[in-house]
Amino acid sequence: MKKKIQLVLSILILLTGCTKVIPELGVENGQLAQCSTKPNCVSSQTKDKKHYIEPLLLTGTPSEVKNNILKILTDFQVSKIVVAESNYIRAEFTSKVFHFVDDVEFYFPDTKSEEITIHVRSASRVGYSDFGVNRKRIEQLRRKLRVINPDVKSRSDLTE
Repeated sequence: MKKKIQLVLSILILLTGCTKVIPELGVENGQLAQCSTKPNCVSSQTKDKKHYIEPLLLTGTPSEVKNNILKILTDFQVSKIVVAESNYIRAEFTSKVFHFVDDVEFYFPDTKSEEITIHVRSASRVGYSDFGVNRKRIEQLRRKLRVINPDVKSRSDLTE
């Protein structure tokens, strides 16, 4: 009986993981899409503490910063760049086992300063919890950017 329940649950997970429904994404009025109430999303533009993640703060030209992000995204084996515009990047990350898709977005608002703020959003398309995967992915990307550009900062760096 227990094995049958596990089999049914596994099949349901597989079926929901294969869904191709792409949420409405992009930038509208300077904002990335809001996170739902589920704990499977992080965003630098939310006021909700459980979903909040710091934006990327970098120095350099917007094109240098964008190219560095694109290079790092390309280095991830499970990612695919879907949109690469002058002020916006969207990539899909697909899990190896169940093929769940997470959408990762980067928004580069126009700025006149030397420091560039890049807003980020990373969210799972299906399921309730992501066990912190989206937050870990953005922090991993932040660390990789620091290797390329040691001037990558977080807000906590600025308050020290």
